[in-house]
Amino acid sequence: MLRRAAAADLTIRFAGQTVSARQGDSVAAALLAAGIVATRNKPSGPYCMMGACFECVVSVDGRTERACMTEVRDGLRIEPL
Repeated sequence: MLRRAAAADLTIRFAGQTVSARQGDSVAAALLAAGIVATRNKPSGPYCMMGACFECVVSVDGRTERACMTEVRDGLRIEPL
């Protein structure tokens, strides 16, 4: 697995779990880097990583968003749909 050596500089929360993230990452990339592969209430998660398939749809601060198209911001609250 190829990972950047830079330290995480942001913190987000997914389903109540604290996840470290790096500035510039998408929500999907941050979750995958943390070992979280299922982002929905069914066995589904990031697939295409370019916004075409909608398999990574989550609630981000109460709004339905594609995780692969949403850039992380410190303190984001993400919930599975």
